[in-house]
Amino acid sequence: MKNSKTLSESKHDSYRIAVIGATGYGGLQTIKLLKDHPNFFITYLGGNNTSGKKWNKLNPFLELRDDPIIQKPNIDSIADSSDFAILSLPNGIASRIVPGLLKKGVRILDLSADYRYRSLDLWKQIYFNENKQVERQDYDLCNEAIYGLSEWYKEKIAKASLVACPGCFPTSTLLGLLPFLSQGLVETVGIIVDAKTGTSGGGRSPKENLLLSEASESISPYGVIGHRHTSEMEQEAKHFSGKEIELQFTPHLVPMVRGLLTTVYARLRDPGLTAEDCQTVLDTIYRDNDFIKVLPVGIYPKTKWSRQTNKVFISVQVDKRNGQLVIMTCIDNLMKGQAGQAIQNLNIMTSNSDAKGLPISSFYP
Repeated sequence: MKNSKTLSESKHDSYRIAVIGATGYGGLQTIKLLKDHPNFFITYLGGNNTSGKKWNKLNPFLELRDDPIIQKPNIDSIADSSDFAILSLPNGIASRIVPGLLKKGVRILDLSADYRYRSLDLWKQIYFNENKQVERQDYDLCNEAIYGLSEWYKEKIAKASLVACPGCFPTSTLLGLLPFLSQGLVETVGIIVDAKTGTSGGGRSPKENLLLSEASESISPYGVIGHRHTSEMEQEAKHFSGKEIELQFTPHLVPMVRGLLTTVYARLRDPGLTAEDCQTVLDTIYRDNDFIKVLPVGIYPKTKWSRQTNKVFISVQVDKRNGQLVIMTCIDNLMKGQAGQAIQNLNIMTSNSDAKGLPISSFYP
């Protein structure tokens, strides 16, 4: 594929990027962000079902210069054309090509769950259906991969060869909860996570529950016990708290396309702490962050505020009757919850500022 800027013409801060799984929602959002970024240039588009087709015909709403042809993913071709690969593939598929790409020197950002778990055995347990289709023995890569929660692993991400970008629910939950767990300010038992997400979180493949006539004018819980993202959140909560943690997590599907609102309930260890005290904790931890906006006490986040941006809005409240801390966080599930965080991590890996090429201000309403 031709690039609008050849490598010989590129400055030292220009990087060639492959996007594999380019026509799903995550891939499309990634393409949009890369297209507008001054330092990253798309040099390879990969896809199985769409291979051999020209990009602009499939996606006239997101035209690319030179109208590239989508190619069936090939390790050698990706390595020859790219410095980085962003993988937006179904769970289990990325692990088929990641080892080969790493051997070729390609640095990888994986948007699937294949490398989010430090234990491959745990991945096999949680993603048992995918495990039946893919024989994995890459225990070392699972252990070496860096969990791509940008604000909490920045130094490790900068040096990483393989970054496992978190899911949207863990991103929204952990950004609000980790400041209090890491400081030992909340109890590690009885934590409840209640989340509401738009239909794009279910991906682009047709599903009955995501049809307009099914999802419109309705709200419904799903994955009530044992949702896959629960264990992902528990892994990171344990890592930063140093204690085993069991979360009660319930996601809900709401009739909107984009957006994710998470409400976390946790018991304060010191019931004398006020909402203002808890806001100060967030302000201190996220004081130099480009994307996280800590709201004043009494102002609560709306998903529309973060829509089509990489922005995170967090608010806290305390129930003085029982010392219960309420943490409210909203993100755009396709941006900070997926492609936007991948580009943020790519910025970190290439020594750019976190916010370079990423939208912060939303279009409102």
